[in-house]
Amino acid sequence: MSASLSRRQFIALAGSAAGALGLGLVGCGGSGSSSSSDTSVSSAASSDGSATYIVAMDTVFAPFEYTDESGNFVGIDVDLLDAIAADQGLTIDKQSLGFDAALSALQAGQADAVMAGMGINDERKKKYDFSDPYFLSTTCIACKAGVGLEGIDAIRGKKAAVKTGSQGAEWAESLQDEYGLTLTYFDTSDLMYQDVLTGNSDLCFEYYPVIDYGCKHDNGLAIVYKNPENTNSCGFALQKGQNAELLEKFNAGLANLHASGEYDKIVAKYVD
Repeated sequence: MSASLSRRQFIALAGSAAGALGLGLVGCGGSGSSSSSDTSVSSAASSDGSATYIVAMDTVFAPFEYTDESGNFVGIDVDLLDAIAADQGLTIDKQSLGFDAALSALQAGQADAVMAGMGINDERKKKYDFSDPYFLSTTCIACKAGVGLEGIDAIRGKKAAVKTGSQGAEWAESLQDEYGLTLTYFDTSDLMYQDVLTGNSDLCFEYYPVIDYGCKHDNGLAIVYKNPENTNSCGFALQKGQNAELLEKFNAGLANLHASGEYDKIVAKYVD
């Protein structure tokens, strides 16, 4: 895997590989079949001879990852990954692809890992190896600000926007029959939010820290209901059985960040 690929070339390569392998993912731990091989992804060598690991990430998923006003790629995941890389002497090539595309790139062998606020669950553990949890989150439902929807009963018969492959999509699917929801899937969070803001969808399902961060930054949404029973741990994901050294170093670096207090400082930059 060449670390010199441009982002455009990388996205095209990941997309074409995913299409050829039929890697459509619908919902959390989606129905697409895994394309993992018996060999590890071949990472490029850096100028000093060490491996360069390609980590696929989401694009617009603040506070986990997003582009700030200065054009810098930032967020909890971005800063944690940079700090862990520095602690462990890792060379990382971060690729901002969007969540579904990131998973497809990993399965197609075009990325070594995914770090995108990815929830750890039993279904995903069948396909991926996960790091120790690096963030504890829960999910929520949001609507356009001023609409006045409040509480779980307010979602009955509504049209809901969800992000393909996300924990929010899984939760929405579990409520679909009981509450008569009509679901529309989007590849990125910003497209999902826009569908709600334009009135095409009544609701969206998302991680609570993401919606809470957005509401505090005037994204035009309001929280309808926070799920108290859907607490979820986020992890760094690798193709199952591959890149054990990278996984070990990520966990070691994360432990060191916790011990030094650096972890708390990074999270506090984005979450009150």
